[in-house]
Amino acid sequence: MKLNTFSSQLLHWFDACGRHDLPWQKQKTAYRVWLSEIMLQQTQVKTVIDYFHRFTKRFPNVKALATADINEVLQLWAGLGYYARARNLHRTAQIIHQDYQGRFPRTVDALQELPGIGRSTAGAIVSIAFGEKATILDGNVKRVLSRILALEGTSADKIFNDTLWDVAESLTPAERVGDYTQAIMDLGATLCTRTKPRCQDCPLKNLCRAYQSDRVLDFPNAKMKKIRPERAVHLILLKDNAQRILLQKRPDKGIWGGLWCLPELKSPDEVVPWCHQHQISEVKLEQRLEPIKHILTHFTLYLHVHCVTCSTNRASIGAWHSSLEIQNMGFPAPIQKLLNKVS
Repeated sequence: MKLNTFSSQLLHWFDACGRHDLPWQKQKTAYRVWLSEIMLQQTQVKTVIDYFHRFTKRFPNVKALATADINEVLQLWAGLGYYARARNLHRTAQIIHQDYQGRFPRTVDALQELPGIGRSTAGAIVSIAFGEKATILDGNVKRVLSRILALEGTSADKIFNDTLWDVAESLTPAERVGDYTQAIMDLGATLCTRTKPRCQDCPLKNLCRAYQSDRVLDFPNAKMKKIRPERAVHLILLKDNAQRILLQKRPDKGIWGGLWCLPELKSPDEVVPWCHQHQISEVKLEQRLEPIKHILTHFTLYLHVHCVTCSTNRASIGAWHSSLEIQNMGFPAPIQKLLNKVS
């Protein structure tokens, strides 16, 4: 495949039809490009836009993010999911602020040394923010190139990925590399979509082997479908006489890492014993709410919430918080929705 033909056709389409008004494309800086790339991992553009606006309003630069409290960072991130991204974002901002005098490294290798930045994200930052040649291979680009080549395999196959990296590097031009990077991501996001590709509008259909063989939907090859397991957890919505709620901060690792949550138990039989164990007295069981269904990447979670009132505020675990304090804390999306209803 000829580099000039591929990149020129793609850039011509991008100039006429690509997206040019996304918020991270305005006032373009390495900080804003990096933030958008992290937010866009596993998340659609339409979801990210509002989060990006709120985040950059509160943290307009790397120093503001680096010096912020992690709880505030997680609170603004709540609902985007994959919370390790937010913790890595905060840690990387601190490293850049402290070790790099607030300036982002300008090479892919140096960027990959920072928490949460992989090879493709580093390539996007270098190409879009600095205009220097670097290659990306996110999910959209993998789909585009696998169809162009009619390449058999899935993203779980090393040979498949290695081949796509080689192809992606060979096709990346030296000129207008930032526009090219945005263009190939746009193509995958808007035309070369997973289930309903708009092949007739694609500027590369004359180069696409999958299109020419009428096998577009065969690429990338489908992964074996796994049955999504289900898990159930029991949570205590515990209020004292002042209507404050007992909350615990979750460990950094694992589901909802670093966010605040209701105390979690393995079964409903543990509710009263757990309260007594932690010096919570005069316990009264109230209604049990309808289970909350929450779909995560690898399993479906059912949250069983047990409402309890008590007279004590001397619990030996967690911390009591008023409805006003709760407004400035970071919660998982289903917990935030629950607290909005009951607090």
